[in-house]
Amino acid sequence: MAKLAPGDLAQVLSRLPVQNNENVIVGFDKADDAGVFRLSNDVALVQTLDFFTPVSDDPYVYGQVAAVNSLNDVYAMGGTPLSALSMVCYPQNGDFEILGRILEGGQAAMNAEGVVVIGGHSVDDAEMKFGYAVTGIVHPEKVITNAGARAGDVLILTKPIGTGAINTAIKNSKASGEAIEAVTKTMTKSAAAPSKAMIELEASACTDITGFGLLGHAYEMAKGSDVTFEIDSTAVPLLPGVLELIELGMLTRGDKNNRIYVANAVRFASSVSKTMQSALFDPQTAGGLLISLRKEAVDEYLSRIASAAAIGTVREKTDHLIEVS
Repeated sequence: MAKLAPGDLAQVLSRLPVQNNENVIVGFDKADDAGVFRLSNDVALVQTLDFFTPVSDDPYVYGQVAAVNSLNDVYAMGGTPLSALSMVCYPQNGDFEILGRILEGGQAAMNAEGVVVIGGHSVDDAEMKFGYAVTGIVHPEKVITNAGARAGDVLILTKPIGTGAINTAIKNSKASGEAIEAVTKTMTKSAAAPSKAMIELEASACTDITGFGLLGHAYEMAKGSDVTFEIDSTAVPLLPGVLELIELGMLTRGDKNNRIYVANAVRFASSVSKTMQSALFDPQTAGGLLISLRKEAVDEYLSRIASAAAIGTVREKTDHLIEVS
């Protein structure tokens, strides 16, 4: 299930009245991964929700991915997730053994992170959808937003990209066994360890890569930080066979929507192929964290998180928010 086009959604949100509350640290006006609300001088709530149609033929895996995808929003803010509420859209005449496996997979993934599923809500829907609302906590002065990237920082990506193209290929029976295994592994991999490392190494900013693709979320981060991101496309890790699948036309609607959203804010070097550009715009499910980290801490971070890669740098703002070479 594709998200609403980010540009359209931004226009709708911009027309909503301003909410003035001194305890709102991060609201929806910030285009960040989760909302943050101060409860006291020492504790703030981190709240998020996400749900989507199946991304795996295995219902247990689908539940796991839905859990990881929602938890990542809290981890991206530097928070600790505590509890979750499930959201179920399922046909009344469907196979409830399948629904049971979805719920089992999701709860297992939540419990593995120390998160308790305390309830939820369900509706009769012909199209299956599943996900979670997650609540976590963070110290009000230690929130990591997507608006703190600083010139001189290095950009770190903690997972390879390409889940959108591979999941589309799976639906069209075009994906290899290697690609299916790799996409399942990456979508069910928690961001807990990458988040802990970025907190300890004092990251400047972070976002998690989901429906707007690497460049869509990088755009929001660069815009919020008032800087320019220089991304080396040859350093961006890809899942197996992604470029080949894109060349076969295994793209989602998000490819076009994400391009429109970023528009002229990105400049591609002539060496960046159209296929690679599509990979950079590819919508992700339970994608990795994009972290802005001071240069001195990069080697330590990469030594802790084996799946992470340095993919670019942050510089003073230029005519483009993102420059891709």
